[in-house]
Amino acid sequence: MKKFILAIDQGTTSTRASLIDKEGNIFYKSQQEIKCSFPHDGWVEQDAIDVWLSLLNVVNDLLAKTNLNYSNIDSIGITNQRETTVIWSKLDGMPVYPALVWQSRQSAYICDGIKKYETLVYDKTGLIINPYFSASKIRFILDHIADGQKRAENGELMFGTIDTWLMYKLSNGKIFKTDVTNASRTMLFNIKTLNWDDELLRIFNIPKILLPKVCPSSHYFGDATFLRKGLKICGVAGDQQAALFGQNCINKGDIKSTYGTGCFVLMNTGNDIVFNKDGLITTIAWQIGDDVHYALEGSVFVGGASIQWLRDQMRMFKDAKDSEAYAKAVDDTLGVYVVPAFVGLGAPYWDDDCRGAVFGLTRATTKEHFIRATLNSIALQTKDVIEEMEKQSKKKIPSLRVDGGATSNSYLMQFQADILGSKVIMPKNLETTSLGAAYLSGLNSGYWKNIEEINKVHKIDREFIPRMTEEEKEEINKKWKIAIKSTRMFK
Repeated sequence: MKKFILAIDQGTTSTRASLIDKEGNIFYKSQQEIKCSFPHDGWVEQDAIDVWLSLLNVVNDLLAKTNLNYSNIDSIGITNQRETTVIWSKLDGMPVYPALVWQSRQSAYICDGIKKYETLVYDKTGLIINPYFSASKIRFILDHIADGQKRAENGELMFGTIDTWLMYKLSNGKIFKTDVTNASRTMLFNIKTLNWDDELLRIFNIPKILLPKVCPSSHYFGDATFLRKGLKICGVAGDQQAALFGQNCINKGDIKSTYGTGCFVLMNTGNDIVFNKDGLITTIAWQIGDDVHYALEGSVFVGGASIQWLRDQMRMFKDAKDSEAYAKAVDDTLGVYVVPAFVGLGAPYWDDDCRGAVFGLTRATTKEHFIRATLNSIALQTKDVIEEMEKQSKKKIPSLRVDGGATSNSYLMQFQADILGSKVIMPKNLETTSLGAAYLSGLNSGYWKNIEEINKVHKIDREFIPRMTEEEKEEINKKWKIAIKSTRMFK
């Protein structure tokens, strides 16, 4: 009987389930969109029950359409949107408040109140104090439900990022765990000691009993008994760390960028914890056994979401893929620059208060120019992050490995190569988050013997070679920096 790894990729806008074979191929996948709600400016929420039901739907669809069953599954790997915060009742397993999505800024005032601890938080976690991370979201929920603090201290409530929530539901409440990559995004986890940090918990007044047990990324977490007795969950990682592993970025200095709702650039720093105070954060890349790899990361809050904005709010096209044809229909942006700071700016600026802006409009501006400028903004934000990584490593990055939905836009990928002056490498299998989760699970279950065996199945599909002149690059970069500065001034 042929067996597969079931990879569950629970993202911000959709949930996917994939069956991945030993050659790293996706045999079949199923996807379902999930909704976000925006109750106030800068707030982003989801219904955690909808997230759970979407997982069941895609897994059932996957098996029904392949005529397979759970006996065909070797083990499960889970990768998830990071930082998104769920708190539920231990009594009935139901959420006590909407899930606060990683993009949500509603807990910004909590972060503002503890800025004096910035150095301490950074030294312990590698993170800056920002509502992006889970700690202030936990505090917000506890403050906005009846007797939240008391219930938490009494052990009546449970916190988890999406991986913990899904494992809890899949195991009928038996698994209350997370992995080091997700824990490292909470702003409560000491990345040096690999433990929940008592001092950080005191700062946020969060009881430790609320938090899950932290495990390696490639690890037997328990059984998904809701689906089938004995069906093992053996791999868990936050989506960007999973993508780094799935992109075969296993060596120090390897770098990848994922183009999803946001854009996330990670550089493998090996076993070294590298701190950077110029806008990058330090995070755990993965843990296999006792071997812990770290990474530098730059997070762009609005990447592919800007294409959705053009489609849904601005109604400039009906299908996201149409953006490529519109962008290629004109020779340039006619001087238009779009800064999609809808929920503030992420790395390397970390400015929560600014909002989106458009510069350079004239009567000659068309929809095509506007679309092209918005696509350019995705690559330009990514370029800003990579510039900081180049400063940190003191060398030019020769190539960037890419993945995520927006990589199907060849205009965007070519512009990314052009503005970086570096080769952009696209793998044959773009579902690298799912691949990373599958690889981590299969390493623990014995589906793959070792990392070397996994390396052999990684395949490259396409490369984009830079062709823009230095003069063109400099002109675009100069005006982009002016646009960023102006956006941050208008508050």
